[in-house]
Amino acid sequence: MLELIKRMDSSPEVGATDTLTLPYELRIRGRLKAVTDNGQDVGLFLDRGPVLRHGDLLQARTGEVIRVCAAAEPVTTAYISNGLPLARLCYHLGNRHVSLAIGADDDGRHWVRFPPDHVLEELAELLGASLSHHEAPFDPESGAYAHAGREHAHSHGHSHDHGHSHSDGHSHAH
Repeated sequence: MLELIKRMDSSPEVGATDTLTLPYELRIRGRLKAVTDNGQDVGLFLDRGPVLRHGDLLQARTGEVIRVCAAAEPVTTAYISNGLPLARLCYHLGNRHVSLAIGADDDGRHWVRFPPDHVLEELAELLGASLSHHEAPFDPESGAYAHAGREHAHSHGHSHDHGHSHSDGHSHAH
């Protein structure tokens, strides 16, 4: 079994030896046994937290590189006008803490994609969206706290404590 232990920055210049196609529910896991698209057994031994995105690269203990692909899976795509209607739909769906993918087709039609759910679908229709039920890769937005659109974050390992006083005679530490 090939042990995938390191996340690499995605780059078209890096030559991957194989691909690993996974649905979203498996791309959120750091520990996983799977089979690559060429039939090779692999195990993921990655840090917890960051979601594997479509196109991400994973390096094996032996140095081989595998490219992650988002699998086609059942989704609901809500098509809606750009601007306020799109913003309103994203707000109301996001307010229900559901993972959302947001995009536009080649013809410019804007959409919001989410896992099938009859309550969310009814809400989307009430807000003016037309729905399509189909299979497509689901690669939702990474969230407000992701650094530059990526899922990982880092800390610097040091703190910033500064004491200061105010004219009223008491002080605060930050």
